[in-house]
Amino acid sequence: MVAIIAFSIYCYWRKSQQAEREYEKIKSQLEGLEESVRDRCKKEFTDLMIEMEDQTNDVHEAGIPVLDYKTYTDRVFFLPSKDGDKDVMITGKLDIPESRRQTVEQALNQFSNLLNSKSFLINFIHTLENQREFSARAKVYFASLLTVALHGKLEYYTDIMRTLFLELMEQYVVAKNPKLMLRRSETVVERMLSNWMSICLYQYLKDTAGEPLYKLFKAIKHQVEKGPVDAVQRKAKYTLNDTGLLGDDVEYIPLTVNVIVQEEGVDAIPVKVLNCDTITQVKEKIIDQVYRTLPCSRWPKAESVVLEWRPGSTAQILSDLDLTSQRDGRWKRINTLMHYNVRDGATLILSKMGISQQPEDSQQDLPGERHALLEEENRVWHLVRPTDEVEEGKSKRGSMKEKERTKAITEIYLTRLLSVKGTLQQFVDNFFHSVLTPSPTVPPAVKYFFDFLDEQAEKHEIKDEDTIHIWKTNSLPLRFWVNILKNPHFIFDVHVPEVVDSSLSVIAQTFMDACTRTEHKLSRDSPSNKLLYAKEISTYKKMVEDYYRGIRQMVQVSDQDMNTHLAEISRAHTDSLNTLVALHQLYQYTQKYYDEIINALEGDPAAQKMQLAFRLQQIAAALENKVTDL
Repeated sequence: MVAIIAFSIYCYWRKSQQAEREYEKIKSQLEGLEESVRDRCKKEFTDLMIEMEDQTNDVHEAGIPVLDYKTYTDRVFFLPSKDGDKDVMITGKLDIPESRRQTVEQALNQFSNLLNSKSFLINFIHTLENQREFSARAKVYFASLLTVALHGKLEYYTDIMRTLFLELMEQYVVAKNPKLMLRRSETVVERMLSNWMSICLYQYLKDTAGEPLYKLFKAIKHQVEKGPVDAVQRKAKYTLNDTGLLGDDVEYIPLTVNVIVQEEGVDAIPVKVLNCDTITQVKEKIIDQVYRTLPCSRWPKAESVVLEWRPGSTAQILSDLDLTSQRDGRWKRINTLMHYNVRDGATLILSKMGISQQPEDSQQDLPGERHALLEEENRVWHLVRPTDEVEEGKSKRGSMKEKERTKAITEIYLTRLLSVKGTLQQFVDNFFHSVLTPSPTVPPAVKYFFDFLDEQAEKHEIKDEDTIHIWKTNSLPLRFWVNILKNPHFIFDVHVPEVVDSSLSVIAQTFMDACTRTEHKLSRDSPSNKLLYAKEISTYKKMVEDYYRGIRQMVQVSDQDMNTHLAEISRAHTDSLNTLVALHQLYQYTQKYYDEIINALEGDPAAQKMQLAFRLQQIAAALENKVTDL
């Protein structure tokens, strides 16, 4: 028996020693690869800084395109909903007959007064959360409606949030798993916290963290677009994401074309493009350059403009697909500047599309159904054509091969990822510093809520620092910053291309890794983002620890100071929000679970005393145009 135990210990020791040796070997190889691309990174970074200087001047001239408060909150709260930008909270359009509008609005104002009764609101939330069909998605949406409906009284909203948090904390402490609290948004209060942070950090984003985030976004976009991007596969030569990496080496030549914009009355504008760019990609780069001082929402869409080339006396309209497109059986190649033989220094004319100019066979102008038919009849490709036409039948085997290929990233691909990472490093560092520095500009909400968590940990005798670290991480960095980092269009008036989004996801994952205390040992199976930032992650982790420590040492924010700050936000922005629409949408939940809510109110002595059930019945009668039971 002793021999077996000794042998087991020896095997375990040997295995751990082997893992340690492999970790050191991989670390050494990564350092060697980084060293090999260092000079290239320096040159690329210098080039990027020079090229971005114009953009920086544009930023100072036109300002960072930060969205107004209403659009920002609409996007953060409601854009991820199932209806997206068609959501009634974003459109603000309520389908109410004009003859009933005044009655409905009066009843909704009474409903607002009812929501401002703490006893009613707590009962309302508890009743909904007790319904089995009240899904996680519904909880998220309900909490966002509540945030808008109560925006005029953010002090009250914060009080409700605190009350619900104390209940939630009690549940986790009793269940002896406090670390799990705030891990997801499975309760109304967790989503209320996300929205509260979004509200309280808007000004900080605008004044402090916005600029480094915007410059990081622009630097990634600029770097990605310097190399080929496959318009069909959405893969790029320059990226941080191995799954979005254009594996094949595509030959290309950078060109500068001179663009005349009709009806603008300005001189020809030089625009940098690639000869392998599709016509839509060229249009997008031209629009980006020509209208760069305007917010993205005011730019013309690529499909609404025509690009014309006049090599001689004749004019030629350039399209992604036309009668000259290269065909091979069922395959059709998207046209590029190289296809049309457009050379460096060529003059192109950009004009708004008239009906007579619409290309007969243009992919980007087709409605959905015809587009799908075209895809089926003529499979299109841009830079890399799938090698096997029958790969659909082999999709399972193909996906397994793809997984294996992704797992074992070849040295040349990792080198390319490291090169892009090195070029963008300063922009990444600047953003991390802007959100993880405990300076006097830190929003009072951060200090206030972190102190609240510390107080509760002390009250429940939670001595484990890991638990408090996880709470703070889940309440701010992962709940707010990661969301903004992955979705810059939530705060800026910008369009985020898929190839830029995939690189932002890698940086967001690195930010998430920096916030965990768990050490990740590198192996050959480690995801590429962990390999890419292996050298920096310990520095980032220390930044997070120092940030939490720094916040703890800051001067306390009193309830009175916090309430004053919240009242200022309410005063400044409530009028711009669709409060009435939010109340109308909230009432739908009252209607759906009417009997359950009435029963809960009638069973609560405090609610009975205030006749809350009766008040709700009166509101229901007005809103639903029916006679009450009373």
